[in-house]
This record gives sequence, structure tokens and C-alpha cells, in this order.
Amino acid sequence: MSYITPLFFGFISAFIGIIPPGLINMTAAKVNHKEGKRNALWFVFGATLVICVQVFFAILFAKIISHRPDLVTLLREIGFCIFTALTVYFLWIAKTPKGKPKKFKNKSKSKRFFLGMLLSALNFFPIPYYVFVSISLASYHLFSFDTTSILIFVNGVLVGSFLVFYIYISFFNKIENKRDYIMKNMNTIIGSITGLISIITLLNIINYYW
Repeated sequence: MSYITPLFFGFISAFIGIIPPGLINMTAAKVNHKEGKRNALWFVFGATLVICVQVFFAILFAKIISHRPDLVTLLREIGFCIFTALTVYFLWIAKTPKGKPKKFKNKSKSKRFFLGMLLSALNFFPIPYYVFVSISLASYHLFSFDTTSILIFVNGVLVGSFLVFYIYISFFNKIENKRDYIMKNMNTIIGSITGLISIITLLNIINYYW
């Protein structure tokens, strides 16, 4: 298998998983706005480091359960339910966030680094997300669980995560006056993506039972 493949899918999965406005990327944007790019980048370094560790252990866990077809099918069914619920939420329930962003006091870059690590460690979404992603890719023979592929995939996640965070801290100030409009449309985009994933997962489940 080409080493480009795990790198590419690591990058894409990280980009899709982090691009929706969330606690970590929005905090990075706000730190940049209040304290400057240097502190924001240290925050991103801390967050990205923890994400890479989470992804590595998520894939190791996926490798273990990949030998159990029944568990793989169960995870697909759970994933289908989760992504369907997310689709319904983002397309029909989620509303545009209101309220002004909180102000930050100026902090040292080391404190921002550890804050990034803390917030990232408190976010458990990457673990089930990358378990589901890696097993799904492996089922299509687009990913293998050998050590080299895993490390390359993690590096792809590293690059993709950092790029998304950098986009947030670089462009958030320029579009802050349009934030509500963008986030409202972002819900539609996210809902469409999760809806597509739900359909693909459902087809896989039907194909397995038939």
C-alpha cells in the first residue's frame, strides 16, 4: 500500500473532524484575537500533541477489534445512529450561537500550551471517531494496521489538525463580523457531510446482512 494513502486519509479525516466550530478551534481563534498569534500557536501545539496521542491509541484499539467482524458491524451500527443523530441535529435543531466571546487575560505561552493539552484531553470525540474511520478505511482496503501505516496516518492527522487550527487563528478576525452567518451555514455543511456518511454506513450494514 502506498504511503501516500494513509497520509492522505489521515489529513482528510482530521480536516473533516476539526473544521466544524468547536471548543478547541474557537478557543484558538479567541486566544489569537486577544493575545496574538504566538500564544495561539502554542495553544494549538498543545492541542495537536494530545490529538495525535488519542489517534494513535484509537487506531491500536481499532486494530484489536478489527479481527472481530461482529464488533466491527456493531460499531458501524452505532456509527450510523450517531451520524444520523448528528445530521438531524445540525440540519434541523442547531441554532446560530449567540452571545459575545469571553475575554482572555494575557497568559504566558507555556500556560497556553498546557491549556491546549487540557482542552484536547477533555475532548473524547477523536477516540471513537478515529476508531470508526480506521475500521471503515480498512474494510475498503484503503488502510492497513501495520506500524508504518499507523504512524503515517497519525502524521496526516497532525498536518490536517494543525492546518485547520491555523486557518481559524489566521482568518477568524477577518470574518468575525460574519461569524453568525458562517456558523449558521456551517451547520448545513456539517449536516450534509454526516448525512452522506450515514447513508454510506447504512449501505455497508445492509450489504453485510444480505
